[in-house]
Amino acid sequence: MTSPWTLALGSRLGDLDPALAVYFSTIPPGSVGHGTGTFDRVGTPRRWLWPVLALLGRGGIAFPVWEHDVPFQVENRPGAAAITATLRFRFRSGERVMRHEMRLGTRGLVDVLGNRGLLEADLVPEVVDGRLEVRSTALRLRLGRLRVPVPLAPRLHLVESRDGDRQRVSVTLTAPVGGRLYEYAGAFEYRIEAA
Repeated sequence: MTSPWTLALGSRLGDLDPALAVYFSTIPPGSVGHGTGTFDRVGTPRRWLWPVLALLGRGGIAFPVWEHDVPFQVENRPGAAAITATLRFRFRSGERVMRHEMRLGTRGLVDVLGNRGLLEADLVPEVVDGRLEVRSTALRLRLGRLRVPVPLAPRLHLVESRDGDRQRVSVTLTAPVGGRLYEYAGAFEYRIEAA
């Protein structure tokens, strides 16, 4: 199966830093992508958001924390029409797992978030000076077959770049009212290996 990133980026995949191009290219059959690193920071210091994040945490989407130097692992596993990513955060309180599935839909890239796919976000990727920048354009709540748009939805901004021999990732979630709601950023090493 061709990676949804490869399909969405097309010829722009070649404009990425070579190591990033490997990360976003199709994972060979029988293989899986593994990354290990440390997030400089995860979560939000705005404790008034933590009750909402606790609900999202149960679904494997986001967590009620504000921690620094958080070890993590990422696993990218190809599927029939998607790539499933599993991130394991090792917080001081214990391990928490976030899952999301990247697909190519009729509107472009779609990120289905959580253990049960509770939320889905439309994404627009751009290659800028060898790095990948991704912004969300819409967020929907998935209720069975229904897709309910979330009004005044927060916007996601993801940046993937190279940092020496490591890959750097930065994700921020910002609301039109309220500013930055959630973030994680750090660096990791990545490899493709047999599943």
